[in-house]
Amino acid sequence: MISRSMQAAALVATLLAIPAVQAVEVAGVKMEDQVKVGANELVLNGAGVRTKVFVKVYVGALYVSQKANTPAALLDAASPRRMTMRMLRDIDADTLYGALRDGLKDNNSEAELAALKASTDQFAEIMKKVGTAKVGDTVAIDFTADGVAVSFNGEPRGKVAGGTFGKALLKVWLGDNPVDSSLKKALLGG
Repeated sequence: MISRSMQAAALVATLLAIPAVQAVEVAGVKMEDQVKVGANELVLNGAGVRTKVFVKVYVGALYVSQKANTPAALLDAASPRRMTMRMLRDIDADTLYGALRDGLKDNNSEAELAALKASTDQFAEIMKKVGTAKVGDTVAIDFTADGVAVSFNGEPRGKVAGGTFGKALLKVWLGDNPVDSSLKKALLGG
């Protein structure tokens, strides 16, 4: 017969072996510790608030296959990554894309931007399909070896093929001139 204390110890050991799905809370928004992109489980690298002139715009969260605290490690990673933006205010597609376009310009050379023009134009069309994002809506951008996929509230909106555009776009948040330096620090786990 198994004693009650042994049963209790076995139960505790079993419960400790089950990974807990926890959420991180940023500005009142719960961000999951893990997400699935395709067949890949990604972990939260960091999350923070994007502000513009003292206005909270969205909570950004970066998910990766392996945590890293340097931009280079994240920009050059061959594994999938996801940038999630949970809206803290209503924002139309033109404004959201405009901010991303400005971030591309601030973090990539004119030659790089010229080489990415077709991809950037395709991305602009995808963002227009998103339409107006309301408070609580989520825009997710998945960065994989074969391209950049955009979803809105879990619904796919389109994909830009090729890995080069993904690195350029991720620089919007992690480049030398990010859209928000405090958000960059938070995405890097700081």
